[in-house]
Amino acid sequence: MTFRPRLLAAATGLAALLAFAAPQGLRAAEFSTPQRGEIESIVREYLIAHPEVLQEAMTELERRQTAAESEKHKSAVKDNAQTIFSSPRQVNLGNPDGNVTFVEFFDYNCGYCKRAMTDMLTLIKDDPKLKVVLKEFPVLGPGSVEAAQVAVAVRMQDKTGKKYLEFHQKLLGGRGQADKAHALAAAKDVGLDMARLEKDLAGPEVKATLEESLKLAEALGLNGTPSYVIGSDVVIGAVGLAALQEKINTNRCGKATC
Repeated sequence: MTFRPRLLAAATGLAALLAFAAPQGLRAAEFSTPQRGEIESIVREYLIAHPEVLQEAMTELERRQTAAESEKHKSAVKDNAQTIFSSPRQVNLGNPDGNVTFVEFFDYNCGYCKRAMTDMLTLIKDDPKLKVVLKEFPVLGPGSVEAAQVAVAVRMQDKTGKKYLEFHQKLLGGRGQADKAHALAAAKDVGLDMARLEKDLAGPEVKATLEESLKLAEALGLNGTPSYVIGSDVVIGAVGLAALQEKINTNRCGKATC
């Protein structure tokens, strides 16, 4: 939102407040043209004399919007908890019995996801009480969808997640546009059964998995990658290791540092 619309919103709000304070029974629509002009003059003079009110109003508006968005996200997480944290169609890494679950929605063609992968790997290595869940969220074109389809087929023949993680690192960390050819090459490099992979790609589970992820992302209000669900919180964007760790700690012990 630019400064000018915010200024208009603040002025309109102040005018409404002044109208409310007018004699009882007089509605804003009942003001005459001269009365409206007088109110506008009062608003203008007040804002010129007290410009800090605009900043205070914008700060409060942003605080309320952030709080409302957070509550909306928490409600969506609660309503979809089973699918978010315990779906049979997800990849589970780290401690399966961890006391905090870290869920990442990613796209194999997302540059920010490539950098965020290092954060995820560090968390797995350094936090033995963390459960990590990966969900394909292909939003960056046909190549992303193809790569995600292969990734689902990889998951289907690797219940431990170890081969999937090798595949994930190779494909997400590789150069060039991720697509079916690159994904199949990565799968072959990590030693997967390619005949079974092709068979699974043609089955219904791949489509069902991606539909589940896309539907879940919509319910959570996710509009880009990477996006995370950490405990009861939704985090949008590659916020960095420190911010992710703070969210994990907050959900684990109620403080930024446990």
